[in-house]
Amino acid sequence: MAPEANSRVLSSFLDYLRIEKGLAPLSISAYTTDICQFAEFLEKRKRLLLTARRTDVRDFLQQLFSYQVDGRSVGRKLSALRHLYRYLLLDKELDHDPTLNIESPRQWKVLPKALARDEMEATLDAPSARPCASENSAALASRDRAMLEVFYAGALRVSEVVSAKLEDLKLDAGYMLVRGKGDKERVVPLGKSAQDALTEYLKQSRPTLAAGKPGKTSAGTSATASAANSPLLFIARGGRKLTRQRIWQMVRAASAASGRAASPHMLRHSCATHMVVNGADLRTVQTILGHADISTTQVYTHLALDRLRTVYQKHHPRAKAR
Repeated sequence: MAPEANSRVLSSFLDYLRIEKGLAPLSISAYTTDICQFAEFLEKRKRLLLTARRTDVRDFLQQLFSYQVDGRSVGRKLSALRHLYRYLLLDKELDHDPTLNIESPRQWKVLPKALARDEMEATLDAPSARPCASENSAALASRDRAMLEVFYAGALRVSEVVSAKLEDLKLDAGYMLVRGKGDKERVVPLGKSAQDALTEYLKQSRPTLAAGKPGKTSAGTSATASAANSPLLFIARGGRKLTRQRIWQMVRAASAASGRAASPHMLRHSCATHMVVNGADLRTVQTILGHADISTTQVYTHLALDRLRTVYQKHHPRAKAR
């Protein structure tokens, strides 16, 4: 429950929207949802709607972006807060507007959240550290480790991992073919760790998962044989197709070892972030990520500039004070 002060403010504002502005019920419902969400965010900071600061509003919007909320929705929430605080100013409930001079979220250059190097290592190692009481559980751990390595090695999206096929994997050559958005294909490299994890999974674990529990299909053929013929690279027990939700759960569980609650997209951003920090140029990162436009990749520009500054300070003879 929101504190009584927040409830009073919200109730008064909704009456204003309903009576004076004449908004439709659906619009009022949207305002209610957006403002309640901000109020809950403030409660965790021991603040109220009437005591919110500009930094609170920015942090709230930043959190929405980190949860992969699109810019249009974030912009709508900011608009709702602006209407609320204009009303409160007119009603003389407060003397400052915490939404003042906050630019439209669509113009923000927000760096997606990424795991630190040690957090990434802990996440990758988590499946191997799980206790395995059976052959099936060991196979699942091996599969999860291979998936995590592929996520991080190739900056893949969750949909790309779900739909990856055995024929797309060129393990001996150290790369795989990825079908991304708009059915566009790209080639992503696989490092030694990813290659080793995939080799173990394909030789030992995938056959175990494909076998599953013997049964009969409606056509009378063996369900096990059907599963073993699955064209997909990563499969669930019985050769079934993995769901996006299951992979999200796996990544979240693995990242708990690092003390974070990561998503598959955070692994993708971790790959890009770590490459740029280590000196990769943005064009290469763009190719690996599969961005159609370099402007999308330029969200990582400030990381490249940080490295440029560091290298310059270290190597230019006139960079330091004499």
